[in-house]
Amino acid sequence: MSLKNKVALITGGSRGIGFGIATQLAKNGFDIAINGTRSATDVGETIKKLKSFGNEVIYCRGNISSAKDRENIIQLVKEHYGKLNVLVNNAGIAPKERKDILEATEESFDEVISTNLKGPYFLTQSVANLMIEQKKNNKGFTGCIINISSISATVASINRGEYCISKAGIAMATQLFAVRLGEFNIPVFEVRPGVIHTDMTAGVKEKYDKMIEEGLCVQQRWGEPDDVGKAVAALANGNFMYSTGQVIMLDGGMTIPRL
Repeated sequence: MSLKNKVALITGGSRGIGFGIATQLAKNGFDIAINGTRSATDVGETIKKLKSFGNEVIYCRGNISSAKDRENIIQLVKEHYGKLNVLVNNAGIAPKERKDILEATEESFDEVISTNLKGPYFLTQSVANLMIEQKKNNKGFTGCIINISSISATVASINRGEYCISKAGIAMATQLFAVRLGEFNIPVFEVRPGVIHTDMTAGVKEKYDKMIEEGLCVQQRWGEPDDVGKAVAALANGNFMYSTGQVIMLDGGMTIPRL
């Protein structure tokens, strides 16, 4: 059991934005549990990098769209660390095929919503109850929940409607849980990234390189996973305890209305 460091669980923490978050939290002294669907062997190098900061790191394999897997993930964290201070709902998928909403399939909709919205919603429910229990047993306990959404929560992309709807749902889930957990002083935040340089955006790199060059963002560069990680670390460290339910924008000014 970790007696010193706070413990953070990051879903989808072995790559992309999730790894950027896990790295920054490890640098900030958190013990880490990362979740993903790849085998433990495949994330071995990732675990090694995170451990290089001197903290404990465990891997909790599982698909957050599965109730059984969510239960197993939480159980692994409880068995190893005996506590959980921070949940970062980061895991998410894009549609396998970008299709106009007039042609999109129910299969794609169900898959994206299950992973991006249903999974985080019910994982948050379980972790919230765990945090309430910890709070009752230890008055000094502090915790928070951080949801990673996207500018797609409000910016419409008609060729990936299921993704946009899933992120809009996460925005409302953030507010719902913030209100419900207010009495326990457990803040819930939403971090809303813009165009971030990851393997998920690799297929549209050329498109966004051109758009960024032409002024898509106020700050004319791609966002990086570390940009998201640093914001999450600030929230996890308790620097915004009186800002529950709020949205932290990380889009380089992309969504600022401009003339």
